[in-house]
Amino acid sequence: MPPELPRSVLDAADTSAITQLILRERESRDLGRWDEMRECFFGDSVVRISWFRGSGADFVTGSIDMARRKVLAKHRLSPIRVVLSGNRAIARLVGIIDLPVQIKGAEMNLATYSRFIYRVERRKEAWGIVGFDAIYMRDELTAAIPGVAVAIDPKELQGFRASYRMLSYYLASQGYEIDSNLAGEDRPDLVAALTKEIEDWAGSAA
Repeated sequence: MPPELPRSVLDAADTSAITQLILRERESRDLGRWDEMRECFFGDSVVRISWFRGSGADFVTGSIDMARRKVLAKHRLSPIRVVLSGNRAIARLVGIIDLPVQIKGAEMNLATYSRFIYRVERRKEAWGIVGFDAIYMRDELTAAIPGVAVAIDPKELQGFRASYRMLSYYLASQGYEIDSNLAGEDRPDLVAALTKEIEDWAGSAA
């Protein structure tokens, strides 16, 4: 009978597997590999982001529709921090959502800075995503062609949260219903509530 592997080795293997799971989900989203993306989520998973709330499977369907509508977001990702808690884990990273947009006839680049939080679980020896949330930090709108300017009346931005104001403005203009009650750095109370919810789920202060 082979000797049992040290806990540190097993934890490192789990951390690597979870990291690859998160990278696979994000890469599949960006490249339109929808079947691969769908495989990353368990059936009872929940996704809660600016334009979507629902299951992982429905999130994939919504992402397909978004791509068909030429809302083509890409993601820049930081290293991933994984905190293990038995058969559950929390994965955290910073992500920048890059979105080429047309606003008032001008080509612009919209960048939204966020912290992504994934809840993952091991079932039948395989890790899968059971939750995906975002904590919004800030966003910025810059000209795709230097020197081009766009004037937006501040009244058009009323009702949109400061931490994801321009993202909300653009997605609303494309017909998306925006959830304005998500965690963001302009609402530390919502960040604290989300953090507690996720840590309670994991059973550890991560």
